[in-house]
Amino acid sequence: MMEYDVIVLGTGLKECILSGLLSQSGKKVLHIDKNPYYGGASASISPLEELYKKFKFPGPDKSMDRGKEWSVDLIPKFFLASGQLVKILVHTEVTRYVDFKVIEGSYMYKGGKVHKVPATEEDAHNSDLMGMFDKRRFKKLLLFALNFDVRNPRTYQDVDPHKTTTRDLFSRFDLGLDVMEFTGHAIALHTSESYLEQPCVETIRRIKLYSESLSRHNISPYLYPVYGLGELPQGFVRLSAEYGGTFLLNRAVDEIVMESGQVKAVKSEGKLFHCKQLICDPSYVPNRVRKVGRVVRVICLLNHPVKNTHEAKSCQIIIPQTQLNRKSDIYISVVSYAQNVASDGMYIATVSTTAETRNPEKEVQPGLELLEPIMQKFVSISSLYVPNEDGKRSQIFVSRSYDSTNHFEDECEDLKDLYLRITGAELFGGSQRHQSHNSDDD
Repeated sequence: MMEYDVIVLGTGLKECILSGLLSQSGKKVLHIDKNPYYGGASASISPLEELYKKFKFPGPDKSMDRGKEWSVDLIPKFFLASGQLVKILVHTEVTRYVDFKVIEGSYMYKGGKVHKVPATEEDAHNSDLMGMFDKRRFKKLLLFALNFDVRNPRTYQDVDPHKTTTRDLFSRFDLGLDVMEFTGHAIALHTSESYLEQPCVETIRRIKLYSESLSRHNISPYLYPVYGLGELPQGFVRLSAEYGGTFLLNRAVDEIVMESGQVKAVKSEGKLFHCKQLICDPSYVPNRVRKVGRVVRVICLLNHPVKNTHEAKSCQIIIPQTQLNRKSDIYISVVSYAQNVASDGMYIATVSTTAETRNPEKEVQPGLELLEPIMQKFVSISSLYVPNEDGKRSQIFVSRSYDSTNHFEDECEDLKDLYLRITGAELFGGSQRHQSHNSDDD
């Protein structure tokens, strides 16, 4: 009989990070995945032929060059240079296994055109996202956010961060609608307009995080792994293995064995593996999750940079929902041969959003139009699942599905929340508790 502290089902990034952290803290961990590859729903597909096969298309065009040079993320996301995920990578030293490159720029769609989100003072000075007076006011808001410390009321400048709404904060700085839009969506990375009526503490924290991330590299606040996101789960798998974690890939999970409402074991291919806790993604426990929406993603292969992005070899573009009378933003991530994920001169752009109608593909059309001409596109529509319970009674901890954003902010929130429920401790311990709630990423 095999006894483990924790069994992890699925090798999505969140599951692999938890497996690495728990193995490092001395837990005996077993990892089982029904797939023959790492990464689960968030895997990187290579070679290119596999992507065509997955979407049931005849093989790629000869002009695509060598298929082995491609590594295509099914759910591409960038991460902020000062964010929670980078802290985890540094803390666990997984940075030994993965190299990163800075994304070349962040852009926002406004009035039918793509504009650069200012990254430097010069950018702000030249930006056509705001008028001359707005530029000064915007700078004041940035300075306020950078000096803000939730533990030091002297930095509040008469703003009660827990009572003043973000809308009131913006009007205190006399910001116009244009500046509010790009500050809220391209800098604070809010996904809907509801943040305007919430206490402003969260928005200040997000602006500060963005600014701190930006100050590290000065071209954009975002990082991305060389060879694609698939490198991350593998990095954490190596970490877990270093501390004694065991991995079984390409194995069916027959049953999760319960006793008095608590998990006792996992049955896989006739064998019983006992455990005290179980961590998994929603696909392993369909009866323990509920559907809260759908995400549409369109992966596009291009042989040119995206127009109006200064020939960037990698970038992020956000189309705020207000520009299209929608409830949710549309996100575009662009990577290329510069990140070693495509053949020479080729680009991979992915457009994603939360589906709001019965025709999700039509909803991303404004994003696809910015990418024309497109050589090949792959459309996927996936359900968004969240767990029905916190897992404390059953000791089964289920991660949320990946959202439509192209950054890791909300995923890191889910990760922190899971870690707290599984271990009873804050990620990185109590001493950093205030920090992790106030200056870190979401």
